[in-house]
Amino acid sequence: MSLIKEGIIASEQIAIGKVKLMKKQEVKINTEKISDDEIKLHVEKFNKALDDYKTILSETKVDNDTQKQVIEAHLSMLDDPFLSETVIGKINENNSSDKALTDTIDEMVVMMESLDNEYMRERAADYKDIGQQLLYKIKGIEYQKLDSLEPNTILVSEELTPYETSIIDKDHVVGFLMNLGGKTAHTSIIAQTLGIACLVGMKDITENVNDSQTVIIDSFKGICIIDPDDKTISEYENIKSELDNEKLRLEENRYKKAITKDGKDIDVMTNIGNIEDLDKGLESGAEGVGLFRTEFLYMYNDHFPTEDEQFESYKKVVEILDGKSVIIRTLDIGGDKELPYYKFPKEDNPFLGWRALRFCFDMRDVFDAQIKAILRASAFGKIRIMLPMVISVEEIENALEIIENIKKELRNDKIDFDENIEVGIMIETPASVIVAEDLIEHVDFFSIGTNDLTQYILASDRGNEKISNLYNTYNPAVLRAIKKVIDVSHEHGKWTGMCGGFAGDTKATKLLLGMGLDEFSAPAASIPKIKDIIANNSFEDAKIYADEILKLKKTSEIEKKVSE
Repeated sequence: MSLIKEGIIASEQIAIGKVKLMKKQEVKINTEKISDDEIKLHVEKFNKALDDYKTILSETKVDNDTQKQVIEAHLSMLDDPFLSETVIGKINENNSSDKALTDTIDEMVVMMESLDNEYMRERAADYKDIGQQLLYKIKGIEYQKLDSLEPNTILVSEELTPYETSIIDKDHVVGFLMNLGGKTAHTSIIAQTLGIACLVGMKDITENVNDSQTVIIDSFKGICIIDPDDKTISEYENIKSELDNEKLRLEENRYKKAITKDGKDIDVMTNIGNIEDLDKGLESGAEGVGLFRTEFLYMYNDHFPTEDEQFESYKKVVEILDGKSVIIRTLDIGGDKELPYYKFPKEDNPFLGWRALRFCFDMRDVFDAQIKAILRASAFGKIRIMLPMVISVEEIENALEIIENIKKELRNDKIDFDENIEVGIMIETPASVIVAEDLIEHVDFFSIGTNDLTQYILASDRGNEKISNLYNTYNPAVLRAIKKVIDVSHEHGKWTGMCGGFAGDTKATKLLLGMGLDEFSAPAASIPKIKDIIANNSFEDAKIYADEILKLKKTSEIEKKVSE
C-alpha cells in the first residue's frame, strides 16, 4: 500500500525514481586518555587526515558554481587556524585525535546553530561534513561512492552533506529526500541549481523507505509517495511530461522582451554574486543585473579586496553585459554575514546592529576603495550604485557627499567615470517605507529587499522555526508597504525595482506587475517564467487583480487568491 510523507519544499519539481538509501557508518570514538608518548602520533594522524581531505577537495571536478563554492568553503574552513589549533590543543591534553576532532566540531556546530539567522545555522552542516570526512580519514573508513549511480535515482538520507552534494552523479539523480535541513541548506541550493526535486525536514523518511523502492516526489505539493500504484505513476508521468514541455516552451521564449499584452515594457533582471551567476542569468534571458551582491568579493577572500581587485571584477561584469545595466550594491556585511579576516564585535542582535551602510561609514577606507572601484568601472558600461539598509535622509546625504568627493579625486587624477551615474537605495526597513517621500527626492531609484523588509515589518526572525508561519511576504502589511513605495517613486517620476526573494516567486508576478513594479530582479531559474507571465497578462487587468488582493485583510486569503 502506498504511503504519503510530507516535507519542506526546497526545490519544486516532479521526480519518479528508485531509492538509494544512504546510511552513515557508525564510528566508535576513542574516549580513553592517550599517553604523552602517543601525542605526536595523534597530531600526525590528524594532520595527515587534514592534508588528505584537502587534496581530495582540490582534485574534485565540479561543473557548476554552487558546487564550486561548497568546495572552496570547505577548503577555507580546513585552512582556518582555529580548527587545527583547537584540535591539536586537545590532543596535547592527552585526548585521542578522533576525540579531539569530534569535540572541536561539536563545539563549532553548537556555536553556529545558536545563531539567530537560518543561513548561518545551516552552515553548521559544513562543519559536521568536515568533521565526518576527517574522522573517516583518521579511522581509515572508506566513503560511500556517489559518483556512479543508476538512472532515476532518488537519494534518501538523514542529511546530505555539502561535500556529498558536490560529488553526486547529477546526470542520474532526480531527487533528494532528507530527514533534516531547511530551505537555505546546501542540499536545497544544489537541488535548485540542478533543477531536481527536493524535500527536506522530513524527520523520519529514512525509516520509511528501502533501497530500490519506487518513490514519486511532488515537491510542488511538498509530498512524496512511497510505493505508488500503477495509476498514480501514470498520472505523474503525464504531469512530468507536461512540465517538461512547459520548460522547453519557456526556454524557447526566454530571450523575448517582457512586454504586457497592452504594451507595458517591464525589465527582468538577475541577482548575482559572481561571474558564474551572471552567465546563468544571461542564459536564462536576464536583461541585466538588478543586484550585484558585492559582499561575496569580501567573504570569499582572506583580506579586504583592494580598489584594483574590485575594479577588475566590476569591469569584467560590465564588459560581459555589453551595454546592459548592472546595479552594484555597496558592501552589505554584518548581520548574518561575517568575514574570515575581520572580527566583528559581539552584538546581541546583529540584524539590528553594525551592518551594511553603518559599517561602511565607520570603515571609510573600505567604503572609499569600493566607491572608487565602482566609479572607475562605470567608464566601461552602465552601472548604478545602490546603498543598503538606509533609514534616513542624513545617511543618503552622507553617502552622496562621499561619492562626490571621490568623483573630485578621479577628476583631479584624470581618471574616466560616468559623471551621471545613478544612485539608488534598498528599501528594506520600515523607516525607509515610512519616509519614502523624503528619501526619493535624493536618489534616482528604489529597489525593494523583501527578505529583510518582511522580517522587520512583521517583527519575525526569518530563521526562527518556531515563528516561521509568521514570516510571510504575502502579509497585508508587507504588500501595502511595497505598494506605497512603488507609488511614491512614480509620483516623483522615478522607478522601483525588487531584488528580494519575492521578485523570484512566480505566484506573485502578476500581483507585483499590477502594483506597478518596474523591474524584477530574480534568480536565473525564475526568469523565463516571470517573463512569460508578464507577456501573457495586460497591465490593466493586473492592476484590477492587485487592487482586489490589496483589499484583503488576511494572509491566508491572499495566499489562496494568488494560488488560484
